[in-house]
Amino acid sequence: MSKKWYSYFVSVDSGGEQPETGSATQAPPGPPDAARTIADIAASVSPPVFKQPVADPTSFEQIYEAAEVRTPAHGFNIFKIAEMLKSEHIRSLPVEIKRSSVLLALDAAGVNLQDVIQDAVRRDHALDTFEAMQQRNLEQLEAQKGEDNKRLQAEADRVINELRGKIQSNNDEVAKERERLHTWRLQKQKEEQRIADAVGPFVPENPITTGPPAATRDVGGKSEPEKKQG
Repeated sequence: MSKKWYSYFVSVDSGGEQPETGSATQAPPGPPDAARTIADIAASVSPPVFKQPVADPTSFEQIYEAAEVRTPAHGFNIFKIAEMLKSEHIRSLPVEIKRSSVLLALDAAGVNLQDVIQDAVRRDHALDTFEAMQQRNLEQLEAQKGEDNKRLQAEADRVINELRGKIQSNNDEVAKERERLHTWRLQKQKEEQRIADAVGPFVPENPITTGPPAATRDVGGKSEPEKKQG
């Protein structure tokens, strides 16, 4: 096990006999015994199976319930122990005394410490499993939305290219019409000049407009071309 937080509750008694008072030849079991005990307890806990969805992922109680992690019949789960450790009677005491106090309370209630540690491991497994489920869901969502985004981007590119083509077509149509009108105006000037030349000998002021397009002036709220003298 990589998590050592529950080693806080492991007593030095790992199944062997306690050293006799005043004995200098016996020593408490070392860390390997405690680690082996923890490993055995963890190995006895089956992986959780979520048999119902979790409506509110922020509710750890819903996660435990969905994973079917229930408080033992004697009522001593890991949270009960946490409350005991925070009790005003022992919270300021050294760790060894806290541990002894909790163990005495469990013994008086006929509760095996292993039950409490198993409860802690079950809840830890439930949280780890639910985290893995959420990570897997995130990866699936990311892959799905990535494909959707590619499709949408391809559609956007197609639409943009189509609209750009329409814009270019509109611009080309305007440019073509502008060129046509320019050519027509050149022909118009020639035609007007021909008319002006024919009228000129008979009038003191030639009424025919020639040359570039006439500037406009407002006459009664309407635009009217200015007449240029021929």
